[in-house]
Parts: sequence; C-alpha cells; structure tokens
Amino acid sequence: MSAKSETKHALALFDAAILRQAALDAFRKLSPTQLMRNPVIFVTEVVAALATFLFVRDLVNGTGTPFFSGQIAAWLWFTVLFATFAEAVAEGRGKAQAATLKATRSDTLAKRLLDPADRRGAGAKVQMVQATDLRPGDVVLVEAGDLIPSDGDIVEGVASVNESAITGESAPVIREAGGDRSAVTGGTMVLSDWIKVRITAEPGETFIDRMIRLVEGAERQKTPNELALSVLLTGLTLIFLIAVVTLYGLAAYTNTTLSVVVLVALLVTLIPTTIGGLLSAIGIAGMDRLIRFNVLATSGRAVEAAGDVDTLLLDKTGTITFGNRMASEFVALPGVDQRKLAEAALLASLADETPEGRSIVALAKGDFRLTEPDLTVHNPTVIPFTAQTRISGVDIGERQVRKGAVDAVLRFLGLAPDQAPHEFRTAVDRISRTGGTPLAVAENGTLLGVIHLKDVVKPGIRERFAALRSMGIKTVMITGDNPLTAAAIATEAGVDDFLAEATPEDKLKFIRKEQTGGRLVAMCGDGTNDAPALAQADVGVAMQTGTQAAREAGNMVDLDSDPTKLIEIVEIGKQLLMTRGSLTTFSIANDVAKYFAILPAIFVATYRDAGTATGPLFQLNFMHLTSPTSAILSAVIFNALVIIALIPLALKGVRYRAVGAAALLSRNLVIYGLGGIIAPFVGIKLIDLVVAALHLA
Repeated sequence: MSAKSETKHALALFDAAILRQAALDAFRKLSPTQLMRNPVIFVTEVVAALATFLFVRDLVNGTGTPFFSGQIAAWLWFTVLFATFAEAVAEGRGKAQAATLKATRSDTLAKRLLDPADRRGAGAKVQMVQATDLRPGDVVLVEAGDLIPSDGDIVEGVASVNESAITGESAPVIREAGGDRSAVTGGTMVLSDWIKVRITAEPGETFIDRMIRLVEGAERQKTPNELALSVLLTGLTLIFLIAVVTLYGLAAYTNTTLSVVVLVALLVTLIPTTIGGLLSAIGIAGMDRLIRFNVLATSGRAVEAAGDVDTLLLDKTGTITFGNRMASEFVALPGVDQRKLAEAALLASLADETPEGRSIVALAKGDFRLTEPDLTVHNPTVIPFTAQTRISGVDIGERQVRKGAVDAVLRFLGLAPDQAPHEFRTAVDRISRTGGTPLAVAENGTLLGVIHLKDVVKPGIRERFAALRSMGIKTVMITGDNPLTAAAIATEAGVDDFLAEATPEDKLKFIRKEQTGGRLVAMCGDGTNDAPALAQADVGVAMQTGTQAAREAGNMVDLDSDPTKLIEIVEIGKQLLMTRGSLTTFSIANDVAKYFAILPAIFVATYRDAGTATGPLFQLNFMHLTSPTSAILSAVIFNALVIIALIPLALKGVRYRAVGAAALLSRNLVIYGLGGIIAPFVGIKLIDLVVAALHLA
C-alpha cells in the first residue's frame, strides 16, 4: 500500500465527527439483545450489572466496601463501553462513506417508454414517472444531463456516462448497447447523447442501495474463521465462569470469606475480553479497508479467502490488455522511408473511426510528430472503413492511399498473395506469428509496408504479476485467442500459465480442478461469459465496467476496474488474518500475565497466610503490588484500558509483509506473544502505583 493511502487511512482513524457519533452509538450498543451476539462482552455486561447492584446495596446498607465495589463496577462498565466503542468506530467509518453514496440518490424522475419496442431513438414517446415506480423490464430513455434512474442494460444507443458517484473517478466512460459495456448503474449521469435502458433491479435493490447497506455493515456476516474464534472465546468464557462459581462454592464450604465483587473482577480478568471486544471491529475494518481501495466485498468470507489465494485467473481482453488492438509499429518495405509510410497510414486512417484506426493516427503523430492535413482545401474523396471492404483511404487528386486487411489491399491492387514482395510477406508472417494483426498500406498501386496491430498489455502489469508470484500466487491468463497469440501475450505480460481458446465451460473446469487440488482460486473478469467462473471461484472480482451478470456473480466488485488490484485485495485479506491472529495471541498472553497479578490477591482472602512472606502464594506476587485490593483494581483498570489502546491497531490492521508462514509465526510470537506478557506486568504495576498514590484502594 502506498504511503499516501496509509497516511489518508491513518488520519481517518481519528476523524472527530466519526468518534463523536461512535461514542453515542457505543451506549446504544449496550442493549443486551445486541451484546448477546458477543458472548464475552455480554458476560462482562452481566457481571458489571451485578457489581453495580452490590455497590448500591453496600452504599445503602452501609456495609462492605462501597468505594471499592463502585470502582470495580465503573471500570467493568468502561470495559463494555470500550468494546462497543471499537465496533461503533469501525461501523462509523462505513456509515460516513454510505452518507456520501446516499447523497447521490434523489427523488429522480424517469422517462419510461410507453412502448418498450419503440426504436425511434430519442424521439420515442415517454411517460414521466418516479424512479421508485420502475420495475424490472421497464425501458427508460436517458438523455444528456439525466440521472440513470436504476440499474439496467442499454438496449439502444451509446453515451458518455459520469460514474464518479460509484468509482470516485471523474473521467467519463463510454456505455453502449451490446457487448460487455452495456451495464449501467442507477445514480450515475449521462453526459452526452442518449441511451435506452432496460431496468433490471427492483426498487431499493440497486447497486448503490446494496453498497450503502454493505458499507454500513448492515449485511456483514461473520466469516468462518471469525465464527470459529467466537466459539473458542465462548468456550473459554464458560470454563472460567464455571471455575469462578466453583471457587465461590469452595469458599462457602470451607467457611472462608470471598467477596463476590472480587470474584467478579477475577472472572473479567480471566475471560478473553481483549480479543472479544475487538473481534467484530477487526472484521468490519477489513471490509472497510477494501472499500477505501474502491473494492466492494459482498461477503467477509471472500475477504478472508483472498488472504489465502493460491491461483489467480485473469481474462485477457480488457483485463490484461486494453481490449482493443492498437498500432505498435510501422514496418516499411526496402526503399520506402518510414516517415512516408507513417504519413500514408495517417491519411488512410483519417476516415477510420474504429479504435484501431484512431490508434494508427495516434502512433503516426506520436512517433513522427505528424499533423493532420487540412483536406478541405484539396477536395479529397474519403473512403471510410467498412466491415465489408475492410479498407479505408483517401483520394487527393491523382494520389490514391489505401490501408486495410492484407488480403483486401492485395485484392484492391490486383495482386495474388504470392505476387507480393518477399519482404512484405516476411513482415506479415512475423507479425502473425507473434499474435499480432498486420495491415497493409499502399499508395498509387504500390505497397509501402505493414502496420503492426497488437493487443497492448497494460503498463506495469508485468511487475504486478511478479509481485503476485513473490506472494506465492500463480497467475493464469484466460483467452479465446488461438494458442500462438495467447502464448505471445502471456510471455509479454509475465503470467505463469495461460488457457487458450477457452470457453465458459473450460474456465469452470480449470477452477474446479484447482479447487480439487486444495487450492483457493481468485478470478477477475468483466463479461457475461465470465459469470459462471466468477461464481465458482473462491474470490470472484468483477469489474465495475463489466456486465450486470458479472457483477452479480462475483463476491467483490472493483469500482476502478483494475484487475491488478488483486494484489491489494490479497494483502488486505492477509492483513485481516494476521491482525486477528496477532491480537488473539496478544490477548491470551495478556491474560496469563493478569493471572499473576490477581490470583495471589484473591487467595489472600481465602488463605490468611497466602500473602505473607510464609504464605504458599507469596512467590507469585513478584510484582510486589501494594495490596490485594490495589492489585485487583489495577488488573481491572488495565483490562479496560488495553481495549481502547488496541482499537487503532484493530482498525488499521497489522502491517503486511511478504514473508513465509514460519517467519511470520515467529515474528508474531515475539512481538504479540512476548509483548502480550510484558505489557500487563508493566501496565498493572504502573496503575498500582497510581492507585496507591491516590489512595483509591
């Protein structure tokens, strides 16, 4: 992750508005019906209520030690509040982003076609209706300046659309009927021209509506690992609850005095409140980090799975390459100046509005600094490119320039393929063998050379694939191209393997084969033909620019449509797993240290000589805490403060480093295991000194 994004991320952790709202939400989350989802903190709330009752009883009756029990009750409530505050902060950051999305929604009016089959373009008869009244199957007309009222597919027209409400990018995108660029999203705006959209979403179920619910955390479900850890924490809580109750029964049986308030303090310090209080916040923050990279995860399971991905499948067209063939070089025949070839290619392409034609003009201008001539003064005859002729060109006086498919140009010149110059045929064969497309250029009946069109690999993608390889992830390119073309592009892109002439069934078969071998598979795609594979993959990342079918099949949507972003997705997945593991290690180690502080103090009340120099538990009190009550209070205070201290780490996540599992385990044991043991000894001792100095116990 970049330093810029890290800085932005860190600043967001302490946004004043979010913290104020989180403080209010923390009190709302004290509702037992909400806390029951977190058994550890729910038990803490129950014992806090019990301690409060004992404090009030002692205060009213004038018995016991109300000052001590009051402090214990207060810090137990703080423990619960800090835990709910951590979750509220994590959710609050999502709600702040959701507020931005909600601002894009308004009481939009839609131009619903009276006859969905009307093909009169922008002149079709329409009826003004509320966007909320639209149903799947309705067809609406959207013109320049209009908001697209709901999710749908373009059935007619082409337009420039501003999708900044979804992607955050201000650059408009082209959406048109047919192909993989026909899906549009409700709440985005048409900037030019017009389109007719067939509605596909029910009211309240648009892409933006789902995004809002997801970023607010309303649809977040616990992941399998999170559920397993919750079960473990619940089990530990029950075990320690039984142990404390047994201890109370043992004290009653032996006629010894053991304060209920002390036992309550013991229970809270024994159970894993630290990780219990932060577990939910860690999961919410993981999805939040994805959103900050403009990736929307529809399930926490997918975020976790991303951390363990072994194989990545990427669709070639529009994912690894730009999706359109582009001119990459001019190959002049012997005796022909390359600049003359470029000038002729530019002239012949002025009437070619295809992406390939525009790329030829761009290459001629860029490499040879040519400018477009003013043809109006020469009264030229322009020959536009058509799918039938596969030739474009221009006639200026007696000058006749043509450019197009090799066979079409040779046929125009009246030449058989074997009558073309040897150097021309050699250049055509070389380009074809490397997976490119050759175009011939001729002027006044003479061949000048060949234009090399190729699928252009996106810049920097080779380095990104190398980074994935260093993370232990195998990259596989999937394409419908022939094996020769696929091999050339795979080599240039730097992928580990490729699947050529792939059908949707081939993609599914490949994914299932990898999964049968115990590997987790991630798939990036944008087309309808990618939808089955996206649904089968453990992590299906659909491009926002793709079809509705692809976006619905995947469990993640990349709002920037950048397939190489899977590196960040994998890092965030690994970071989520590492953060949860690190804080669990810290919590367990932390509890071990707290036992040494509170157990000797508790047994002083049970065995009168336990805390004396001759007592059997005296050796455990090597921290030399001031008194039993001071030790208990200090442990409870530390137990509460450590949760608030770890909230930034839970939200920001443990920094990911591309190291092996063994090295990672050793590092975590040293930092969070050893640190979890040392921190309580230091913290409890310091708190004990403050408690003693202030005579709080």
